[in-house]
Amino acid sequence: MMVYLTRVEHFNAAHKLYNEQWDTAENFRVFGKCANENWHGHNYELHITVKGEPDPSTGFVFNAQSLSTLVKTIISDRVDHKNLNLDVDFMKGKLTTAENFTVGIWNELEPEIRSAGASLHCVRLYETPRIYVDYFGN
Repeated sequence: MMVYLTRVEHFNAAHKLYNEQWDTAENFRVFGKCANENWHGHNYELHITVKGEPDPSTGFVFNAQSLSTLVKTIISDRVDHKNLNLDVDFMKGKLTTAENFTVGIWNELEPEIRSAGASLHCVRLYETPRIYVDYFGN
């Protein structure tokens, strides 16, 4: 019996979409106001879904409090009120699109969740209430 558990977290972060290999005009043509020289921010909503068989002794796929602590420590504390382009080590040298950010979050969390005995099923990141990315791993 496969069961899925999702934890939802919120954080705020700033970023700029800008390809260093292009001139300013090309960046604004492709990224629009997201290429603003002075950055812009989002109120992100992060959904982390783990899957597994419930433990017979606890009924848990993953202890929800432990998952909350893990997501807070590995992700939220490192990105909340930060500049994704400048302050977040796992985003250094990458375009900070929602797609790349979601993959980065997966890469940070997956080994920790696996070592705790569950499987990471999906990282869903809402950049706005109308735009989100799902990533299910490789």
